[in-house]
Amino acid sequence: MSTTMANISAAQVKDLREKTGAPMMDCKHALTEAKGDLEQAIILLRKKGVSVAAKKATRATSEGSVGYYIHAGGKIGVLVEINCESDFVARTDDFKELVHDVAMHIAASDPKFVRKEDVTPEAFEREKDIYRAQAAASGKPPAIVEKMVTGKMEKFYEEVCLLEQPFIKDQTISISQLIAAKVGKLGENIVVQRFARFKVGDTTATVAFVKTKADGSDEGEAPAPAAK
Repeated sequence: MSTTMANISAAQVKDLREKTGAPMMDCKHALTEAKGDLEQAIILLRKKGVSVAAKKATRATSEGSVGYYIHAGGKIGVLVEINCESDFVARTDDFKELVHDVAMHIAASDPKFVRKEDVTPEAFEREKDIYRAQAAASGKPPAIVEKMVTGKMEKFYEEVCLLEQPFIKDQTISISQLIAAKVGKLGENIVVQRFARFKVGDTTATVAFVKTKADGSDEGEAPAPAAK
């Protein structure tokens, strides 16, 4: 029997909605397309969120919210600014939840940059030199060494860039995918603009922000290329 919306139960829709936060009709459509397979429906909704986010990425974000998270009995504190397009969306529970989750994630994962594009050339080259020396010490041929370095640099981005990190509450998605899902649900472009992380006793607090041009627009610089 073919799967239609009529075959999808309310319980299935409720389960998917609780797992993804997506609107009811989107859940119904995803379950129908996935022939009732919950995990496949989750993947379809994530893909839709990423697609919607890509289409809205150039839209201006002049509203938003500054959120905070205090952890470990006041030993770690985070401030994060996340922008959206309207004050209406900024005041929704979904947006507030996103701001809180991202602040909590930063407290736990300690990223150093917002995006790949924000990694400084100095930091990139320093890490690449370290990885190349480690790979060369293994005695592998130069071509293999360069492939090893490329793989290590992708892992480096995942370790230090907020948007590339696996979300602490759901390791199957990255922070960028978490944000994309909210973009798909709320219908507005959403951007992490900057954050600061403080830890008692650590004088090297992390302060990161999206690089912008003098006119305030996103530089859109490509990250330093990984070794080929």
